[in-house]
Amino acid sequence: MRPLFLLLALGEMGLLFWLSSQPAAGAGLPHPWDKGAHFLAYALLGLFLRLGLGRFGPAFLGAFLYGLLDEWHQSFVPGREAFGLDLVADFLGAYVGARGAGRWEAPEASRP
Repeated sequence: MRPLFLLLALGEMGLLFWLSSQPAAGAGLPHPWDKGAHFLAYALLGLFLRLGLGRFGPAFLGAFLYGLLDEWHQSFVPGREAFGLDLVADFLGAYVGARGAGRWEAPEASRP
């Protein structure tokens, strides 16, 4: 477990929560760019969690469940809505980030 990456993940979660708490007043990225932003945000979260936790399963699940929670939270913000395609982008980003972070880890056999 690497605390620095877990702190980075918590910081990103806070930033995502704050961003999704902002009422929409015509601001934001137009479709389809907003899906790319979701993908990148959750890929980064998946990467931080994987590097922090060291395992794919918990990192992917944590990032995806946070995306689900954030979409639900966003549905209560005036002018915002939870959108299924946003959740798909969150899911794919979390998967790619958590899976891709494994490329920088030492194989299990070589860990102390």
